[in-house]
Amino acid sequence: MSAPTPDRAGEPVPRGSFARYWTAATISSFGTAVTAVAMPVLVVQLLEASALEVGIVNAAQFLPYAVLGLIAGAYTDRWRRKPILVWASIGRAVSLGAVPVLWVTGALEVWMLVLLLLAFGAFSVFGFAATQSFLPRLVPRSRLVVANARLDQTDAAAQTLGPALGGGLVGLLGAPLALAVDAISYLVDALLNASIRVTEPRITGRDRSLGAEIREGLRWAYRHRTLGPLALSTHVWFVANGVALTALSLLALRSLGLTAFSFGVLLAVSGTAGLVGTTFAARVSAWLGTGRAIVLARATYPLAWLLIAASAWSAAGPLLLYIGMAIHGLAGGVENANEMGYRQSVTPDGLLGRVNANIRSANRTGAALGALLGGAAVGLIGDTPTLVGAVVLFAAAALIAGLSPLRRSEPSD
Repeated sequence: MSAPTPDRAGEPVPRGSFARYWTAATISSFGTAVTAVAMPVLVVQLLEASALEVGIVNAAQFLPYAVLGLIAGAYTDRWRRKPILVWASIGRAVSLGAVPVLWVTGALEVWMLVLLLLAFGAFSVFGFAATQSFLPRLVPRSRLVVANARLDQTDAAAQTLGPALGGGLVGLLGAPLALAVDAISYLVDALLNASIRVTEPRITGRDRSLGAEIREGLRWAYRHRTLGPLALSTHVWFVANGVALTALSLLALRSLGLTAFSFGVLLAVSGTAGLVGTTFAARVSAWLGTGRAIVLARATYPLAWLLIAASAWSAAGPLLLYIGMAIHGLAGGVENANEMGYRQSVTPDGLLGRVNANIRSANRTGAALGALLGGAAVGLIGDTPTLVGAVVLFAAAALIAGLSPLRRSEPSD
């Protein structure tokens, strides 16, 4: 398979650009961490949504990936990626900023929130396709695992401090107004990315149909000997995670009665463990190999969520809940930098937009499906049995990766 544009290997890397990109991502991550606390509190406690409605809200921001993901990937490879980043962040700021405005005016309802999150998700489809494809223009390919680890470190730091901050802001301002913090963070993100100096070559050879370009991206993502099974494993993982996170919010906030602050601390524990994982991600890759590092991390998730499921049965329930989330965060910290670095390394630059968007769109569609399944399952069988089902799905994702050639693979393979 050949890329329609030359690979960027050998091109000069702009100095200082990664620092701005990293700063923008860090600020946005802190805002997102606040929303991770504020949104469940808004939906579960203030809007008093049913279990199914919680699942629908959780799914809403991911559903646009099913509709727009393939198209966004193709256009990301046709357009310059920096402007996509900027306008996507502005769109997300407007979509999220409308939530506190509607709340203050007394007009916010669950269906309105769903519509706003659909818009938020639509902008995110393009934003993340560009984000994951833009990084290889800012750092050499040999440094991609390290660069992704640095991004994950600050994201994990945000997940560590952000939830506690979010819990405090929810207690001080209320959940709807706390969401304004995330909206502002996206505006800052847009300004910083707009200031990045980077040379993006003029795209040529785009006289083929959009469908042909989409098919080319799909072939690279799913017929590649290692990317294919990795992508499939990741899709199953996202279904499991959608189920698990929907059940977790209901288990923690209703069944176990955690306050907004305690829920924030729970997410902060996961973020702290994730920070540890990202710190050692490159070392684990050097020790085991990138493929084995991904497989090992993926095999850790079933244990984490089994402990979380057991928290409802044990007198030490809250402790098990915190331990499980810590293991989940640790595995995610090790895995994500290695997975993203691996995908960016083995994919030609001219295909990165499509490959990243194709895989991410399927991932987010899986997350939406998982959230809907999780909400429906909690309503039918309860939160704990639903979490046990999520454990089975996490185990399936680990098996797909572990039985594939990925476990013996390096980015140069």
